[in-house]
Amino acid sequence: MISVPLIGCGSASAAPSASDKPKRPLQAAKAGKPAPVAPVSRTAVPGAPVAQTELAPPPDIFDAQALDLDFWLKPRVLTMTRPQSGEKTKVLYWKDGQVIDAAYQELCHLMRDVNGKETAPIDPKLFETLWGTQAFLERYGIEQPLEILSGFRTSKSNEKLREAGVPAARQSLHIEGKAADIRIANLNSEVLGGLVRSFRQGGVGYYYRSGPRGGWIHADTGLKRTWKG
Repeated sequence: MISVPLIGCGSASAAPSASDKPKRPLQAAKAGKPAPVAPVSRTAVPGAPVAQTELAPPPDIFDAQALDLDFWLKPRVLTMTRPQSGEKTKVLYWKDGQVIDAAYQELCHLMRDVNGKETAPIDPKLFETLWGTQAFLERYGIEQPLEILSGFRTSKSNEKLREAGVPAARQSLHIEGKAADIRIANLNSEVLGGLVRSFRQGGVGYYYRSGPRGGWIHADTGLKRTWKG
């Protein structure tokens, strides 16, 4: 097993204290974002007026900061697929404050550069964001594997994408093993991106595309920023 800093924990070998528990803002709203409102019952009330606008998700669907300490202490299982290679995995990679090395290596292999046929270490913080996203959604009955469209890239593979007109930064964090392009079947990109963003672990890019499979979300462990591509 190997020890690494993890979301929700001061370190992989020590559980976070109560003071580290994420706290959700209760009063002032962020600029440009509506103030949180109390959750309402999902059961329709007879005779109640029906809103004409689209219903918003529960207030905390986008806010990972509302998670309690117990969420971060339970064993962590990641379920991922790699459409490009047809691979699938469901692996317990973290338990009792430790990353399980064999499972970590398996995840790094799945996140490899499929085109360049090269594997590299993936930032453990990225796996924490991916796991947290998946585990959070499971609380709402959404149990779908994460589709990894792109993980690690060699510099050569990244440049080929740029030459082909694919949106790829010249100094992409994919090259450093700190980024992944992800998608979850039948999940709105805004919901997925908003949730990933709420973990506050790095950048989030929204890539909208038409078609049955839709677009994808870029998640990385770099500077906190958002963009649309």
